[in-house]
Amino acid sequence: MRAIQVTEYGGPEVLRPVEAEVPEPGPGEVAVDVAYAGVNFAEIRARRTGYRVPSLPFRPGLEVSGRVRALGDGVTDLDVGQEVAAFISHGGYAEVAVAPAAQVFPVPAGLSLRTAATLPTVLPTAHALVHELGRLRAGESVLVQGAAGGVGTVAGQLAKRVGDGAVYGVVSSTAKADFALKHGYDQVFVGDDWESQLAGATDGRGVDLLLDPIGGEQLRRSLDSLAPFGRVVNFGNTSDEAPWQFGAAELAPGARSVAFFSILTLAVTEPKALRELSERAFRLVADGDVELPVTAELSLAEAAEAHRLMESRTTTGKLLLRVALD
Repeated sequence: MRAIQVTEYGGPEVLRPVEAEVPEPGPGEVAVDVAYAGVNFAEIRARRTGYRVPSLPFRPGLEVSGRVRALGDGVTDLDVGQEVAAFISHGGYAEVAVAPAAQVFPVPAGLSLRTAATLPTVLPTAHALVHELGRLRAGESVLVQGAAGGVGTVAGQLAKRVGDGAVYGVVSSTAKADFALKHGYDQVFVGDDWESQLAGATDGRGVDLLLDPIGGEQLRRSLDSLAPFGRVVNFGNTSDEAPWQFGAAELAPGARSVAFFSILTLAVTEPKALRELSERAFRLVADGDVELPVTAELSLAEAAEAHRLMESRTTTGKLLLRVALD
């Protein structure tokens, strides 16, 4: 089968097409003939630095859609040929991927495999940020960093559905701001001086909930932009900076709080909770309540170009690799 493999860490050029043996599912696993694979920033970090990579060589790819190819022992709730979406720890950039059965989901009726490939990572993450961890309530305000990215696009829509509180976003360009304004945001700030723009929009109060994928020094700035009793939920470290250290002295003023979310960690530590979270999130797409537009689609052989495109910070919505025709 065709696959993308990494044998050394580095730039996009280390993503190399190879011919590989077709993997077989073990007990409790499912093999999927992949139609589409999602591209995520965590895969870029893995390629660059070995983030969550057990050993070299490895095949990147956290999410796929396709059809069940084979079932491992003990898997009884899926059928060969069934259309599914799957969340996996690695190996999605390939014609066949293997996933734990608990992380394989039948594609909701009416959704294409192309749309299904956008579901496994972004939808549960955005849902957890806004609801399970963020606990956003009607009338509360929220600010989302990276408002035009995959998680940001969904988080804006979810926040808008909660109630009449203001939904603010932060992006790096005017083009991205135009995109975000079509997906739930009331106002979008462009550039690194978002704090002063937010202060002006809220008369210095700040927001009740702030979603931060950047980490490092940005996390401190996020904390300083909270209203009394406000919450920051961090869900990444795209800055690659050392984690900012904080404690009671930073949190007690204003009675603020910080939470952290990693879908990869949740998959390992609480797989049942991840499945329940995913099923709740997927229903929103199936019911037409939220959408995640696919704004770029490349072939499997163009995986390196897909990474270059994502690293350029010019993309919006979701980026996919087309592995086989839907």
